[in-house]
Amino acid sequence: MIIAIDISQIVYGTGVSHYRENLVKSLLQIDGKNEYVLYAGSLRRKRDVLNFFPQTKIFPIPPILADIVWNKLHILPIERLIGRVDIVHTSDWAEPPSSAIKVTTVHDIIPIKFPKLTPSIIISTHKKRLEWVAKESKKIIVPSESTKNDLIDLGFSEHIIRVIPEAPNLIKASSDDVVRIKTKYGIREDYIISIGTKPWKNTQRIIEAYHLSKFGKNLKLIIIGEKKGTSFQDERGVRFLGHIENNDLSALLTGSQVLVFPSLYEGFGIPILDAFNCCVPVVTSNLSSMPEVSGDAAILVDPYNINSIADGIEKALRGPKGLIKKGLARVKDFSWTKTAKMTLDVYNEAKQ
Repeated sequence: MIIAIDISQIVYGTGVSHYRENLVKSLLQIDGKNEYVLYAGSLRRKRDVLNFFPQTKIFPIPPILADIVWNKLHILPIERLIGRVDIVHTSDWAEPPSSAIKVTTVHDIIPIKFPKLTPSIIISTHKKRLEWVAKESKKIIVPSESTKNDLIDLGFSEHIIRVIPEAPNLIKASSDDVVRIKTKYGIREDYIISIGTKPWKNTQRIIEAYHLSKFGKNLKLIIIGEKKGTSFQDERGVRFLGHIENNDLSALLTGSQVLVFPSLYEGFGIPILDAFNCCVPVVTSNLSSMPEVSGDAAILVDPYNINSIADGIEKALRGPKGLIKKGLARVKDFSWTKTAKMTLDVYNEAKQ
């Protein structure tokens, strides 16, 4: 088979970016039988895309234009740009027409579940894309049973949905790297860490729970994610470090006492597995996909209840060793090789 994969989102440093990068790397490692055609639409970041995969076919169609041409007008078959293929695995943004078998990944439906927290252009893009997915995709890959149920609630047939879990992006850093990273960012105290500042990441309640926790006086709260576009500011005990590259993030996470991740919604929640991999206890939500990902290896809290989050932080700090042991056992169930093998199975199933 000739399998085309859209990697347009690979340059943005998001969870979707890491998914595309790790999936493609693993597929190329395990599959010597099929031919892969990687493609991306980019106007200004061609070089960045090629840094990931030099063989990528790139054309000058940036995201906004891709939305218009492929989601709204639904013209220009992808074969006109990449040649004949047997399967097209589309991204989470644009759905081009194709005479090939179509497979897509739906990571989450945040724009639909949380329209008040999402820019209108992103809502319209995802709604229009999902309309074409419903009409044209032979198989849909989702990272969790939670996301599968979300799609079923939207009217998708469960018979075409395949659950393929994702895997951690980070590994435990050395003690020297932890010292280096704390020096780099001027962190002198012990700290707990939160990853993500999008509205559904629940940042304000995390800050309030941190202050409410009896450990707040002895620990800092480090928050990873952009302040731009938010009203958040550094305050007593709380520091925002902005966007952090994976090399630094691995050391920052490894050096933390607890990952506080009580998100309101996650299609999967890779930071949970990253923390397990870095030997860090996890406090996360008791809803959406997070209990599914964490199993019995995390403290589950009500993300809408500040007292519940504060209690969770205190429990994790009081008994970290047991949580770390459970986390290390849990994360062994996930790998990008396993994700790639399951994805290849979906390609083969779709071709039948």
